Formats: sequence, C-alpha cells, structure tokens
Amino acid sequence: MTTVEIIYCVPCGMANRALAVQEALVRQFDDKLERCSLVMGEHGIFVVRINGELVFDKEDDSFDIEEIVRRVRPHLR
Repeated sequence: MTTVEIIYCVPCGMANRALAVQEALVRQFDDKLERCSLVMGEHGIFVVRINGELVFDKEDDSFDIEEIVRRVRPHLR
C-alpha cells in the first residue's frame, strides 16, 4: 500500500491547502492508500511525498491540486 505525507507550513496558513490536497487524494485513491497524513512544518514548506519520494514542492511547482493528483497516480500499487 501507498503512504502519502503532505508537509505544510503552519505559520504561513497553508492548512487549508493541505486539507484540500488530502481530501482530493482520499476521494480519488481511498482504496489504494494505506495512509494520507498531514505533517505540520514551518519556514514556508509545502511538499507532498509518496512512500518517502518527493512528488511536489511549492518551491519548484505551482500549486495545482489536479496536478498533484496526477503526480500521485503513477506511484500507486
């Protein structure tokens, strides 16, 4: 099974974005996910990791929930 971590900056107010990504992933892949967790961070972080592998980083990519879902899909078992 696949584990997802959404690491987001609390002081920056990114909780709503993290929740939206989590909801989209659970709705799309709920039967294929072992865990989809939110991890609180700081210093502007917003990344998504699948089984420890980075698939999205706001430093390199524009925030787009549909794109994040597309990037997760190939990692599902």
